[in-house]
Amino acid sequence: MKEIKSENYSIYLHSNKYDKLFNFIKSENYSKIFIHLDSNTKNLCLDVFLNQIDKIVYKTLVSKAGEQHKNIKSCLSLWNSLSKLKADRKSLIINLGGGVVCDMGGFIASTFKRGIDYINIPTTLLSMVDASLGSKTGIDLGVLKNQIGTFYDPKMVIIDTLYLKTLCDKELLSGYAEIFKHSIISNTNTFNLLISNDLNLKSINIIKESIEIKNNIVLIDKRETKERKALNYGHTLGHAIESYFLKSEKQLLHGEAISIGIVLASFISVKKAGLSKDILEKIKNHVLKIYKKISFLENDIQEILKLLVHDKKNSHERINFVLIKNIGVPVYDIEVNNDLIIKAFKYYSS
Repeated sequence: MKEIKSENYSIYLHSNKYDKLFNFIKSENYSKIFIHLDSNTKNLCLDVFLNQIDKIVYKTLVSKAGEQHKNIKSCLSLWNSLSKLKADRKSLIINLGGGVVCDMGGFIASTFKRGIDYINIPTTLLSMVDASLGSKTGIDLGVLKNQIGTFYDPKMVIIDTLYLKTLCDKELLSGYAEIFKHSIISNTNTFNLLISNDLNLKSINIIKESIEIKNNIVLIDKRETKERKALNYGHTLGHAIESYFLKSEKQLLHGEAISIGIVLASFISVKKAGLSKDILEKIKNHVLKIYKKISFLENDIQEILKLLVHDKKNSHERINFVLIKNIGVPVYDIEVNNDLIIKAFKYYSS
């Protein structure tokens, strides 16, 4: 079994991972166990999970599926459910689901009775390499992503690729955007491997390496004062794009929006950080080989620019970007003006 150590918890991959979970639950003698799911994972993943673990006594907490439900209204419903079911400070929440379930479930755990234990069992590729890791919890404020949240450690994270069988290709590709981003900010070998090979998105080796990249960065800078900001590469504009399309008919999955943000950030990196045009072209070609190009009208871009002021990396009303000088060489807190951002959109669309 592969165990990856984070600061205060372990991430388990491969065989016997559920033995670790079951033994931990027994040793902690929890008063109540709650399995937090959304409507999708209740139907597709709950039985898979229960078949892997020895019998446990549990209650379910079910959220509505989708980013549009990652909000305070859903939290109020979950808090009320916990209260009605007589959850106490010795209760455990197991988050079984994708990024929304992990983000919101962690936030619920961090705030209910000033903090109860939780465990993440991500069921999407995106949540396996991103949302379930790093101890960030959060919910959205309107269409603004992850504006409300906490840093709060899970007790463990279980990575099981069995759940990937429940995903469509589009959901798998959404997760790949984070894997590709990890390669860009970490090392040339991984980057070159990804852009030159056919993808096996269910490969445990690809997933493990991506998890290790994120975990190693978090171990250096958990509270995102410097190095952890690199994990936001492509996210400043990617989150704004995702937020903008949340209120339209053509909603984008997180990874689809981030893939665009990666291309835009790479163009800006050429202009502001000295990234080579050759690497920029490799990044753009790889993204457009995998993801459908999205059309942006002038009004779309202007509305996206308005959303940038809410990015969590900003300070003193400056819009700050993470850029790269080269593969594996990020630079932090680079102020970028709107004219250059508009040029980046034109490059993406060309």
